[in-house]
Amino acid sequence: MAVTQSDHLSTTFAALADPTRRAILARLAVGEASVTELAEPFEMSLPAVSKHLKVLQRAGLIERGRHAQWRPCRLKAAPLKEAADWVGDYRRFWEGRLDRLDVYLQELQQDQHRTEQEQSDGE
Repeated sequence: MAVTQSDHLSTTFAALADPTRRAILARLAVGEASVTELAEPFEMSLPAVSKHLKVLQRAGLIERGRHAQWRPCRLKAAPLKEAADWVGDYRRFWEGRLDRLDVYLQELQQDQHRTEQEQSDGE
């Protein structure tokens, strides 16, 4: 199971690696949109945008519906939550490290303040 999750995370992170795909996801976070609507802010062809959408769809980040001639795209947030959870584990690790660094720096400042105080008392 860990291998499957890792493979799924790899697919998710690979899809998120491209700034155009991240911008598409940001737009879909506002609501569903057609390929034409998604292509508007980019200087690329509709087929190029469609390729990005296929990558996002394979990663499970979007789904495409069908309403008559309109094929809206919708954000699917579950893979993003999985990626955020994975990153969150490392965030806790680094926050713990940074907290320890903060304590150490405070101790250094206190030691420096004591040393300066002793030097001024001795003058």
